[in-house]
This record gives sequence, structure tokens and C-alpha cells, in this order.
Amino acid sequence: MSVADIKKNSDQRMQKSIETLKNDLAKVRTGRAHTGILDHVQVDYYGTPTHITQVANVTLIDARTIGVQPWEKKMLNAIEKAIRDADLGLNPSSQGELIRVPTPPLTEERRKEMVKLVKTEGEGAKIAVRNIRRDANETLKKMLKDKECSEDDERRAQDEVQKLTDKFVAEVDKLLAEKEKEVLTV
Repeated sequence: MSVADIKKNSDQRMQKSIETLKNDLAKVRTGRAHTGILDHVQVDYYGTPTHITQVANVTLIDARTIGVQPWEKKMLNAIEKAIRDADLGLNPSSQGELIRVPTPPLTEERRKEMVKLVKTEGEGAKIAVRNIRRDANETLKKMLKDKECSEDDERRAQDEVQKLTDKFVAEVDKLLAEKEKEVLTV
């Protein structure tokens, strides 16, 4: 493995950490409805746990209501139960062939809890990025010890890995600030 491979690998792994953070932040509910809230809900589809988007059409009815229309009428109760059991604080109600999922407005206290959750998610992403930096630096030190690269190359690569780390930590901070603002906006 070359120094360039280590940097490229670190960059890719850090990028994956950012993508994971974005997905985790998308799950955090703000006052408005969005279909992404239900993305991770698993429905029992003939004995197999299946994502809700694979058994129903999920749409926005209005700013505070999500509509879920199952492709099979038999799935209506199973989807309703799965949404209730997902611990998202949502209470679906079926109307004919459509399940309406109203998103209740958040209280100030709940918003503050959400901000804490967002910060926890962000801290986890920062730790992941720093662990990737540590792994890269250990690999570089091992290469130096095994005389696969010079001290100058190792030092330069460590500096570049640190710059990558700083860039991704700053991106995490930016994502957290945006989500915090979104959650606190009434």
C-alpha cells in the first residue's frame, strides 16, 4: 500500500462517515413532515421484514401529514402497526386505502431533546473521522518502520491526513449547525 492509497482510503472512509451522519440526521424529526422519517420503518411482509417504501407509496399530503398507500390492501394493518411500533412518536390512522400519518408539532422541551440527539450523532461522526485518522497514521508509522517510505513522506502524509480530518470535522460541524437551526425553528 502506498502513501497515496492511504490518503485516498482515508478520504473515502471519512466521506462514508459524513454520509452516515447525513442519513442519521435525516431521521431526526423536525416540526415538518417529510417522507424520510419512514425510510427505516420495517413492515412484516409475509414473514419478511421489508422497508415500508417497498410495500407502499409514501407521499406528503400537506406540510404536517404523510400519506402511505399500500400496494396490497392486506398490508394496511401491518403498515399501520409497523409505524406505531417504530417509536417515532407518530400515530397513523387509516382512511379506506390510505394511511394518514400526522406529525405532531414539537414542544420546546422536545426540540431541546432533539438538539441533544443531533449533537450526539455529530460527536459520533467526529469520533469516527478521528479513528480513521488514527488508523491512517498508524499505517504510515508502520510503513516508515518497515522502510517502505521516507520520514519526509510519512510526515507530509500525516499532515495531509490531518488536513483531511480538519476538513471533515468542519463539515460535521456545519451539518450539525444546519440541523440544529432546522430543529429549533418553530
